[in-house]
Amino acid sequence: MKPVIFTGAGVAIITPFNDDQTVNYDKFVEIVEYQLKKGTDAIIVCGTSGEAKTLSTEEHVRVIKLCVDVVNHKVPVIAGAGSNDTRYAVELSNEAEKCGVDALLHVTPYYNKTSQRGLITHYNYIADRVSTPMILYNVPSRTGVNIKPETYAALCEHPRIVATKEANGNISEVAQTAALCGDKLTIYSGNDDQITAICSLGGKGVISVLSNVVPGVAHEIVQKYLDGDYIGSRELQLEWLDLCNALFVDVNPIPVKEAMNMMGLNVGPVRMPLVEMDEPSKAKLRASLVRHGLIGA
Repeated sequence: MKPVIFTGAGVAIITPFNDDQTVNYDKFVEIVEYQLKKGTDAIIVCGTSGEAKTLSTEEHVRVIKLCVDVVNHKVPVIAGAGSNDTRYAVELSNEAEKCGVDALLHVTPYYNKTSQRGLITHYNYIADRVSTPMILYNVPSRTGVNIKPETYAALCEHPRIVATKEANGNISEVAQTAALCGDKLTIYSGNDDQITAICSLGGKGVISVLSNVVPGVAHEIVQKYLDGDYIGSRELQLEWLDLCNALFVDVNPIPVKEAMNMMGLNVGPVRMPLVEMDEPSKAKLRASLVRHGLIGA
């Protein structure tokens, strides 16, 4: 059986920016400490929510190192290191490893994409050149390529490919992946609205946008299920479904950063090409935050 990197809710942490869109490293330290105080189960840094693809290599590595240093082994730190350039993915992975991360997160190649055979070649090439466990990240809505269950079955034979963040939204394919891979591949939900559903198929938790706002809630949805309180997990999932949806009323991480700013966490703007939400979307997000008592009416 392969090691499980974490169980529960790992936060797909945002990267705060100053008004001029430079990285606000001091604020990043604050939000990492906030997550630790609120009981997050893992921190996933420089992923989609962290706007990794607009970070320079220097910024990317500095944010990872800062996260590792602040966390100081309290919870696992997982670094986004994926790329559509296989060789650069290896380079970035090796830099992240030097920072002392516990695992690497590798999104499927985007734009140039690849075939299922190409995915196997790409991921095995990287896994052969790192010493740190790898979590795959399947998000076809962003990348245009989907990891098929049979492809997972081939990839999980590699000793360093240990898990996946599954965000293709297809529960039937998640079930097939779980059936084919068994304990050779840990499955994490990549969608906050499917935490309970994926746990019901053997998933161990979620890599969560919601956790930026309410880390304790995301943790409890998972923990209740793992403790056998299936009804409690389902009820909590449904209670917070409106906020899960509101956090995706615009392109992630636009809404979650707006929510955090509404809550007074002052994480700054998104970096171009992302732009500020329109007023109708802000109103929907604000209403959900008010409903849950996270901001005043």
